[in-house]
Formats: sequence, structure tokens, C-alpha cells
Amino acid sequence: MEKEILSEFQELKNLTLLGAKQALTMSEAALFIGLSKSRLYKMCCEKKIPYYKSQGGKLTYFEKSELNSWMLKNRVKTVDELETEAATYVVTGKARKGGTHV
Repeated sequence: MEKEILSEFQELKNLTLLGAKQALTMSEAALFIGLSKSRLYKMCCEKKIPYYKSQGGKLTYFEKSELNSWMLKNRVKTVDELETEAATYVVTGKARKGGTHV
């Protein structure tokens, strides 16, 4: 029971420290965005996610704000938004600024 409490406390401590940091390690970034380290590593190799390398090139770092932007970059429109765009297109023959033809 005592080991479980210590383990939970350590996890809570790690999550608290993670919240305060701006630059994250590979392990911290994987935990932050909910991917496995191997999947994150593969995405780095494919240059599908923004990251930084240490001067010697051995360590990989991530900026938390860039990870947030990356996670939120592919927004899916709601049905209401799509219907509004479609109605606007039917009436005007033009897509709304920032929208696409439906």
C-alpha cells in the first residue's frame, strides 16, 4: 500500500513539473500529447512534428506551445458551420473567406 502511494505521489509530482516546463524531453512530450515514445520518434524522423536537437544532436526537445499548436491545427468544422458555408455559397456563389467550396 505504501509503495502505491509513493508511486502515485511521484506521478503527480512529474505531472506538476511537466505543467511548469516550456521545453520538453522526448518522454515528457510523449506523455504531454498522448503518444508512445516510438511513435513520437518516428514522427520526428518523418519531420511531421516540430522539434529541436541539442548542440551535439543526441537529445531531442519540444516546445510546449508548438506542440499545442500542432495538436490543434486540423480543426474539424461542425455541421452548423458546414451548413452555413453551403448556404452562403448557394446564395452568393462564393465561398466565405477562409472557407472552401462545399
